[in-house]
Amino acid sequence: MNDLFFPVEGPIKTRREGAILEVTLDRPKANAIDLKTSRIMGQVFRSFRDDDTLRVAIIRAEGEKFFCPGWDLKAAADGDAVDGDYGVGGFGGLQELPNLNKPVIAAVNGICCGGGLELAISADLILCSSNATFALPEIRSGTVADAASIKLPKRIPYHVAMDLLLTGRWFDAEEALRWGIVKEITTPEDLLPKAWELARLLESGPPLVYAAIKEVVREAENMRFQDALNRITKRQMPTVDRLYSSEDQLEGARAFAEKRDPVWKGR
Repeated sequence: MNDLFFPVEGPIKTRREGAILEVTLDRPKANAIDLKTSRIMGQVFRSFRDDDTLRVAIIRAEGEKFFCPGWDLKAAADGDAVDGDYGVGGFGGLQELPNLNKPVIAAVNGICCGGGLELAISADLILCSSNATFALPEIRSGTVADAASIKLPKRIPYHVAMDLLLTGRWFDAEEALRWGIVKEITTPEDLLPKAWELARLLESGPPLVYAAIKEVVREAENMRFQDALNRITKRQMPTVDRLYSSEDQLEGARAFAEKRDPVWKGR
């Protein structure tokens, strides 16, 4: 196992249980992300992506008051360039990491705004605590929430996304749930256990199917339906081709016929 997953100190802490990797942003006071932290997160998530023994990741933050407010403005004032080198995965290590074909769960507590919200929506599933609050306040500082401007109008109703982007207003966990930004609201104390419960469910599932789902969703986003379907049926996507040639594909059929739970090997 790569020692990168066991840092002794620094703004990113990790722990592993089975095939699940928990990544914790721990940068007092507010868990804001500077260039150094972003680069570390990119290294961690790249290693997660490339380690075949890992299947699911959880991204969370230390403390109950802040998940992440995004970019560290104090670091920027000290010389961190806003358009600097964020690292292999872009800001926060997730939103530009190529070929990340494994499920990622965000467990959001407290304030989640700006780049912190963009980090959260880079995950596949979001759980939040009842004390979570959200905003895209970039408009008030004369800048653009670039990743959110691209992603949100495709995920929630257009006029809702534009309201959040154009006003920068705050919204609570209940509204986030109503618009489908988050999957579930928990109590603050139940947030991490619920995230691990979901991670264990995904850990028990077929990793090659998850990989195919993520590649199909990603590649089909800007394709016509029939073009995307043709690429799938002709096995022109690497994860789909691997799945259809795998032991797991046969195992799924055999388990169904034998009325037993499948044993997924990821090959």
